[in-house]
Amino acid sequence: MFFSKREESPSSGFDYLIAGLGNPGEQYAFTRHNAGFLALDEIAARAGIRVKSLKFKSLYGTGQIAGKKVVLIKPQTFMNASGEALRDAAQFYKIPMEKVIVLYDDISLDVGRLRIRRKGSDGGHNGIKSILYLTGSDQFPRIKLGVGKKPHPEMDLADWVLSRFTKEEGKLLEEAIDKAAQALELMIQDNTEEAMNRFNS
Repeated sequence: MFFSKREESPSSGFDYLIAGLGNPGEQYAFTRHNAGFLALDEIAARAGIRVKSLKFKSLYGTGQIAGKKVVLIKPQTFMNASGEALRDAAQFYKIPMEKVIVLYDDISLDVGRLRIRRKGSDGGHNGIKSILYLTGSDQFPRIKLGVGKKPHPEMDLADWVLSRFTKEEGKLLEEAIDKAAQALELMIQDNTEEAMNRFNS
């Protein structure tokens, strides 16, 4: 476990690490797999945090949300290696996995729906699989944003998650991202149960 020596080191002073998952590059900007990036962008905008600096294999920024000091990151490793960026940032800021919140896409949920969890498995999501493997922990809260299931069973999953949202879906996603931002504020104030009760659908 990479946090085994944390007791020997002083705290960084930051309360939470918040990661939105996605793929870097304009060609992926509004694809389903980038729902986590889109949500983090909105959260950052509301808090007045610029996620523009490059470190930890991520674009990152720091600031405050709901009175808590936070680090926001958008891993630039491509989705399947997201754990590298998250591990590096969490280690640097000495933030335990219980205080790391990850936002990402979920094909098992319809567009517009949210699912908040305190911990759990990867559920077949390669970005989460990378985080679990490289941090050795599944004890991190997450906000899953629905992006819809494949329209045809024979369709390649990669083609689906790298496809773009329709105009109608885009409106539903905007509503879900608004709820995700509200849920995040509750979660960093230790009100995860309330967030789950209000926004899980």
